[in-house]
Amino acid sequence: MNPIHDPLDRRLFVRHCAKLAFGLSVLPLHPVAAAPRGPGFGKAKSIIMIFLDGGLSHIDSFDPKSGPGKGPGDPVSTKGGFQITSFFPETAKVADKLTVIRSMSAKVGVHDAARYLMRTGYEKRGTIVHPNLGAWARHYLGADGKTLPSSVTINHGSEHGNGFFPATYSPLPIFDPETGLANIRSLVDSSMEQKRLELLRRLNTGYLSRMQDENVRAYTDFYDSTLRLMQSSDLKAFDLGQEPEEIRARYGRQRFGQGCLLARRLVEHGVRFVEIHSGGWDMHKELEDGMEEKGGELDRGFAALVADLEARGLLESTLVAVTTEFGRKPALDGNGRGHHPIAFSCVLAGGGVRRGYVHGATDDRGQAPRGGAVSPGDLHATLGWAAGLPLEEEFTTPSGRPMSVGNKGKPVTALFA
Repeated sequence: MNPIHDPLDRRLFVRHCAKLAFGLSVLPLHPVAAAPRGPGFGKAKSIIMIFLDGGLSHIDSFDPKSGPGKGPGDPVSTKGGFQITSFFPETAKVADKLTVIRSMSAKVGVHDAARYLMRTGYEKRGTIVHPNLGAWARHYLGADGKTLPSSVTINHGSEHGNGFFPATYSPLPIFDPETGLANIRSLVDSSMEQKRLELLRRLNTGYLSRMQDENVRAYTDFYDSTLRLMQSSDLKAFDLGQEPEEIRARYGRQRFGQGCLLARRLVEHGVRFVEIHSGGWDMHKELEDGMEEKGGELDRGFAALVADLEARGLLESTLVAVTTEFGRKPALDGNGRGHHPIAFSCVLAGGGVRRGYVHGATDDRGQAPRGGAVSPGDLHATLGWAAGLPLEEEFTTPSGRPMSVGNKGKPVTALFA
């Protein structure tokens, strides 16, 4: 055991020695902290996180208001018994399957820092890089397949991915769902490829024997897993061409809609964590036009994803989360709506969450939560709790700093049925 990476007190050390002596070495080395149990704990076998870059206006989406701050959209009733805005007619039809959190609140209103906070659960400080939920799940639950990656990002790179975990925990980036995985075919025949790989292994043997470093081993494992994927029949999971045109049209033919369809295919094949990005949500003066365009894409793709997962019997085991950087100011002035992290909304579906439920509320203007604020750390803890992760267990980083899922945030168990 490495005393830096695996700090154990004397009593814990003796306990593990006893396990080994009595043939109980298959038990986990690290004790898993008792997490609050409930109907949603561990129910989410997969998580799909939809991230809206730029800041979705809560007042113009899932927390509509009347009065001076009312936006260009009108409140409409939904099948869930609550109101959203008229920009989301398709989402209104599946609202009976949704939980809306209207009391999200944070302290960061700058794009890059807010994006980092919402994607990791941690504020960006110093040189340490924190992992996303996919990497945390890989650490605690292990790899979820022999060939497919445990984590994939769509319409985005792999930043804020593995963080301080090994490179093998990095999400596989898919920059365009239409093309799927790029450069997956070898430029030479299989016999030549094997000769080259064998030569590479011989050249690396001496270096690897001298450099017993976990980062070196991680990159070796990364290349090995990439080769296994290239030679696997699981590659079909990335091929949207296998979907009927009717299904593809239902999601919308833009990159976001097709990204939602690809996410469904990936969780169907056993991928644990998928993150879909949608850009263009930094709307100020262009609020109405932006909500018509980007809101229409989100409405169509998200509603189709929820309905499709439900029809295939996957919604209860798949937790879909719509998240964003922050909300927008209630006041509409010459510059439109500015950044507003004090209050915003997120939406969940599946994974055991309550259906047709609204959690929390903001004041009449949408300025601040009326008690019960949910922080980004709480949201990450909630998603991690639904996935069965040990929230109170700490991982000590290579620099000797203890970290945990959601930065000690508390899971909002009231969200689950």
